Amino acid sequence: MYKGQKIAVVIPAHNEELLIQYTINSIPEYVDRIVVVDDKSDDDTIAKIREAQKENSRVELICHEKNRGVGGAISTGYIYCRENDYDAAVVMAGDGQMDPEDLPAILDPVVEGRADYSKGNRLVTGEAWNKIPRVRYLGNSALTFLTKIASGYWHVTDSQTGYTALNKKALKLIPLEDIFPRYGMPNDLLVTLNIYGFRVADVPVNPVYGIGEKSGIKVSKVIFSIGTLVMKLFLKRMFQKYIVRDFHPLVLFYILGGLLFLIDIPLIFRFFIFWNLEGVIPSTNALALIFCTITGLQLVLFAMLFDMEANKDLKAY
Repeated sequence: MYKGQKIAVVIPAHNEELLIQYTINSIPEYVDRIVVVDDKSDDDTIAKIREAQKENSRVELICHEKNRGVGGAISTGYIYCRENDYDAAVVMAGDGQMDPEDLPAILDPVVEGRADYSKGNRLVTGEAWNKIPRVRYLGNSALTFLTKIASGYWHVTDSQTGYTALNKKALKLIPLEDIFPRYGMPNDLLVTLNIYGFRVADVPVNPVYGIGEKSGIKVSKVIFSIGTLVMKLFLKRMFQKYIVRDFHPLVLFYILGGLLFLIDIPLIFRFFIFWNLEGVIPSTNALALIFCTITGLQLVLFAMLFDMEANKDLKAY
């Protein structure tokens, strides 16, 4: 137990034969249960986990009959923790990239009641720029910015990190079976937590790279697919939180700002057509384009400010 609370660590694993035993053996003794969810590995991951079970009675192995993605594996682990009444469920990757020494910092906001969900932040120190592969760092930063807008947690950075802790209340209330099953899972979970009004803590952690891990993420593909997902999640949150549960005028600001940006599209085409064919720019067209752009930008920025104000109490201290 940790500070009088039952703690489980959920480890999603897919083809992690190289480092899964290293990860399991690194889990501190105060963790009550190590729930390893094998997501239909086709290497020796399961055999390595069973070897670890012989030496560590805390290990619980759950095997998926078909590959469901990292989000699906985490969902399975969360459901196990919910059904077995754990006070907090921590997620750590199976490739050894989460430093166990950071675990108390991740757990403290949750077990002390200051937060319902805490997540690691690898970008808060200058070390991340040097340790994390450059393409992944830049892709992560772009998705973090989009996730701030989509989730309403404007204080949260490094949205893609998987080093997290979730408390019992959240485990019981949020629809765990509906968590997005693949790499967009952290973004989906943040949006869901915001809709339900849960407090989130951002905790500095040490980025671990170069220990033999192999990433299954292709940044060029994932950033666009997750980017599209994030936009859908933004619309979901606006509808669920600010229309269904409680109307807030910021929705009108976003709608009007979006409409003005849409009006910009034909104005831009007309602008370039006249410039190309006649060498002149109609003054009315130019003024309309400037008006729609500036006014639309102001409306969207005001909506963001309203959103920050509406969610300020969800920042854990």
